[in-house]
Amino acid sequence: MPDTIRYLPSPTLANDALNELFHNAWKDHAPVDFSYLPTHSLGWIGAFAGERLVGFVNVAWDGGKHAFVLDTTVHRDYQRQGIGRALVEHALALARAKGVEWVHVDFEPGLEPFYRACGFRATAAGVLRGQSPRWGGSGEA
Repeated sequence: MPDTIRYLPSPTLANDALNELFHNAWKDHAPVDFSYLPTHSLGWIGAFAGERLVGFVNVAWDGGKHAFVLDTTVHRDYQRQGIGRALVEHALALARAKGVEWVHVDFEPGLEPFYRACGFRATAAGVLRGQSPRWGGSGEA
């Protein structure tokens, strides 16, 4: 893991910086207004190389004993250096410090080895896409 990477809990992050990071890391990213973070998150972790944001993970929260790791993202120039795993480790430490008992994560099948290496185990769960016919919208689950 590079010595020059700093991990900061819940730093102030500009929409432009987050959208630039997400655009770089995810091929179909559309700009998002991240102003929801303070209201809907237990916290988040930013990874910085100098002043440059190179990684991010959000710890969403139900207000009780469950938290959710969301949006683990690392700039493509910094991937495969242990930054993603360190982000998740910092997110888990944040959740533990806040008294969370269960941390959940959803991921695409290709990311299973990464999340298993972070300590997550498979469980039976269900998911319904918000635009599915059963939700009252259109689309498939």
